[in-house]
Amino acid sequence: MSLRLGDIAPDFSAETTQGHINFHEWLGDSWGMLFSHPGDFTPICTTELGKTALLKGEFEAKGVKVIAVSVDDLDSHNKWVPDIEELSGVKMNFPIIADESRNVATLYDMIHPNASEKATVRSVFIIGPDKKIKLTLTYPASTGRNFQELLRVLDSLQLTSDYQVATPADWKDGEDVIITPGVKTEDAAAKFPKGFTIVKPYLRTTPQPNK
Repeated sequence: MSLRLGDIAPDFSAETTQGHINFHEWLGDSWGMLFSHPGDFTPICTTELGKTALLKGEFEAKGVKVIAVSVDDLDSHNKWVPDIEELSGVKMNFPIIADESRNVATLYDMIHPNASEKATVRSVFIIGPDKKIKLTLTYPASTGRNFQELLRVLDSLQLTSDYQVATPADWKDGEDVIITPGVKTEDAAAKFPKGFTIVKPYLRTTPQPNK
């Protein structure tokens, strides 16, 4: 059965390029992004892991730990890392899980027989500090992920977890947000002291509360 939003992210123990981890313990109180790739020594995956390493500071600034996984073994990962570093110009600064037994891939339903009986697809799981799954995305093997979009989604998830707001189409950090329907208009002024605009009775906008 596929994992759904709001489910507890399955815990597991695994070997990684940065040592043995227990996943929930490794996450601690942080947000997390677990993402799978189809295989080591493949072109798109090499660019994706390099991009993640380049953006690690931005993930850290948001309190997010990143970790990758594929069904290749630890020796394969370690042999692949120099290629990633050479092509991206940055040291690998986050762990890659060795999931040779397919334990993690099975727990997170990362293997789709219609695509491949063996390789993991490009799945992304964003996990909150409460260990619940906040977002899932699955890309085909032929399409590399947009990591700027993942950073944007994290901004939205973190904002909307703290305030009674939602983010509109194409929203970016710093732009106006939407007051959720659960907030009565007569209560909005107290909750949103920066003010709000009634565009429609069901669509009320306000400046981003945490900016």
